[in-house]
Amino acid sequence: MNIQVRNNSEIDPSRARGIDLKLEVVAIPVSDVDRAKQFYSRLGWRLDADFIDGNHFRGVQFTPPGSPTSIHFGMGVTSAAPGTAQGLFLVVSDIEAARAEFVGRGVDVGEIFHIAAPGHPPMPGPDPERRSYFSYAPFSDPDGNSWLLQEVTARFPGRVDASQTKFSSGADLAAALRRAAEAHGQYEKRLGGRHDENWPEWYAEYLIAEQAGKDLPQ
Repeated sequence: MNIQVRNNSEIDPSRARGIDLKLEVVAIPVSDVDRAKQFYSRLGWRLDADFIDGNHFRGVQFTPPGSPTSIHFGMGVTSAAPGTAQGLFLVVSDIEAARAEFVGRGVDVGEIFHIAAPGHPPMPGPDPERRSYFSYAPFSDPDGNSWLLQEVTARFPGRVDASQTKFSSGADLAAALRRAAEAHGQYEKRLGGRHDENWPEWYAEYLIAEQAGKDLPQ
């Protein structure tokens, strides 16, 4: 199935890029601050702060590994009802490995599912073709704030700066190298089994193209 993606920069090419805006923190409404702190600590997220100001304010901040965006919760942080933060996405490079790690940390994670196309009902298991954006696994914190693990290995065109190739962690880079190695193995088979002496250049081209959402080397 061919998924059409509309790129806003293509729709309105005259729109100039403005000042950089980096999403810093998302507020999570909770009923029990210490219980929530224990839960997000168990996920292995970095505790950045736990500020207390008398009996009226307490702010706790965590950052997921490799994420530029943090979460914070506490007392006096948000007026939203506990558990009303829904559909928060955590992007991972390997949905099965990520789910296994969370389960190993004692988190109740739902089964992996995929969607055939946006708007279609979920189906069990990861996407058979392991397409980016199509495989998920749900979990919630003790208040019912819901999260989705989403497997993304290649971004849609226009979603990343094509002049930069970045990896948020060693694990993400290792996963990308494994995908490149598998693809390069198929490439060498097409060469008749001959060793490709230019494999570093091939790997580099693959990693750059995959992250930028461009056609992969064949």
